[in-house]
Amino acid sequence: MDITGNTVFIPGATSGIGLALALALRERGNTVIVGGRRTELLERIAAEHPGVETVRIDTADATSIAEASKDVLARYPQTNVLITMAGVMRAEDWHRPESFLASAEDTVTTNVLGPIRLIAAFVEHFQTLPDATIMTVSSGLAFTPLKITPSYNSSKAAIHMLSETLRLQLADTSVQVLELEPPSVQTDLMPGQAENEHAMPLAEYVAEVMSIIETQPDAREIQVERVKFLRYGEARGDYDQVVAMLNAEDPHGK
Repeated sequence: MDITGNTVFIPGATSGIGLALALALRERGNTVIVGGRRTELLERIAAEHPGVETVRIDTADATSIAEASKDVLARYPQTNVLITMAGVMRAEDWHRPESFLASAEDTVTTNVLGPIRLIAAFVEHFQTLPDATIMTVSSGLAFTPLKITPSYNSSKAAIHMLSETLRLQLADTSVQVLELEPPSVQTDLMPGQAENEHAMPLAEYVAEVMSIIETQPDAREIQVERVKFLRYGEARGDYDQVVAMLNAEDPHGK
């Protein structure tokens, strides 16, 4: 993926990693369209960051995805990068179905069906372009589970395998498939995570991501150094220790 000269649509970018990445990409000379559910946040972003475009989208709603994607392609037909940023992360107790089932269903709808529907809305258009990128967003927790977030872990593992498979299927096209794999980052994804001393500072995370994209244009998985502890535990042979350390030290995670 080139670091500049793109038109980038990032649904789920009204805060956290999504917004920080959107602003960093804008600074590098990309046209950036931020998507989100809350109109007041979109209006604030447009006012505070002139040049950042906005569109309302609810990535848990199939109709909203279809309508917003059609709007983006009509207004910005040069769109060549989709970053499926939107996601939810919730603590769940699976001892009793009444305490987790609704949360699990919402998580799968947002974290798995949302990206699938977004990719479906853009993939044909992307294949008509000389160069396009789909960037999915999984997590270090796709590879090492955090005990309190089973549905989130599972949804991100699904995104990892989806990314791997799409890369194989689209290898005969102009579409590059990247997978962003964050560690725990200081955002509001879960209560208290923004203040979590074990989490990576947001600005530091996005700066490292941008450096990887710039210096490793052929990278398939965008991994900052911190996430490799989670990503490669099984390959290193210390998976059990990594699981134990993660669940002993970090009450939150991404």
